[in-house]
Amino acid sequence: QVQLVESGGGLVQAGGSLKLSCAASGRTFDRYTMGWFRQTPGKEREFVSAIKWTDTTTYYADSVKGRFTISRGNAKNTVYLQMNSLEPEDTAVYYCAYRATTSYSSPYTYSQANYYPYWGQGTQVTVSS
Repeated sequence: QVQLVESGGGLVQAGGSLKLSCAASGRTFDRYTMGWFRQTPGKEREFVSAIKWTDTTTYYADSVKGRFTISRGNAKNTVYLQMNSLEPEDTAVYYCAYRATTSYSSPYTYSQANYYPYWGQGTQVTVSS
């Protein structure tokens, strides 16, 4: 099993920044993909960003492109999401996701919540107007 713990959420004014962190532990893998998703009440979980550990290729939803940056930490199983120019529409619970990656998959695949078997508990991000 893989355990994921997110941190860094909070309340920020529109135009502000937050940096989320996700640390994986347990039975982790050498080759994997980590992603960020977000969810608001009554809506499906929405893809935000993902990063492949093998070549650090990154993927972003159009709604966050140019504002959010996903990166890996010095610790192998850590990923960050730097969120700038935050908007009230970014308010959501943000979840970290993880999957062992043994072969190439399409960017569409990496954006699907059902691709990832492991999830964190979520961290709340609230952006006030």
